[in-house]
Amino acid sequence: MPKIMVVDDDPHIRSVIRFALARDGFATVEAADGAAALGLFERERPDLIILDVTMPELDGTEVCRRLRRSHDVPVIFLSSRDEELDRVLGLELGGDDYVTKPFSPRELVARVRAMLRRAEGRVTAPAAAPLRRGPLSLDAERFEAQWHGQPIPLTVTEFRLLGAMAAQPGRVYTREMLMAAAHAEPRIVSDRTIDSHVRHLRAKLAALGAEPIGTVHGLGYRFLDGG
Repeated sequence: MPKIMVVDDDPHIRSVIRFALARDGFATVEAADGAAALGLFERERPDLIILDVTMPELDGTEVCRRLRRSHDVPVIFLSSRDEELDRVLGLELGGDDYVTKPFSPRELVARVRAMLRRAEGRVTAPAAAPLRRGPLSLDAERFEAQWHGQPIPLTVTEFRLLGAMAAQPGRVYTREMLMAAAHAEPRIVSDRTIDSHVRHLRAKLAALGAEPIGTVHGLGYRFLDGG
């Protein structure tokens, strides 16, 4: 039975979602704020998270940001706001879907089922040997990235983007190719989302004196030999 974590500071909304999910055969665990959600996730390891954006302690975007440092659990954001900027921000931080309040419980459950089906369809590749390109080292099995032996604190998406480019130095990767490398399931995103991921990745590398990612204007990005 898939386990869904419902995170919302409104007990009525949690109750509505819990009832709708239980009717479809899902188990649920609940948290009323962001700080409690992080602790609950470590204890319960749910299969999917329904996450309110606006909450006390930690808001949903910060919860997602912290989870994405080391976990790729599917996340559906709930929000009372429907502006494009809010949706883009949620997806940039690693959210997989975005549902606006008020919402149809039946539609929300349908989205949960669809997302779990995509997650089940992911193929887990055999563990690969660490990738090394000059001073860069990427160990996918341990989820460790280093530059000259110094750790690089990457999110899951940033790690995958860097790994894709470093696997074939010099090759130009379009934004579509990079997003395909970062996510196992198809996803529609804006160019701004891809550029934001690359910008954050570059900033973390630059903090260690590294500049291995080049821009090919009008096309995309590539990993530079020698960094």
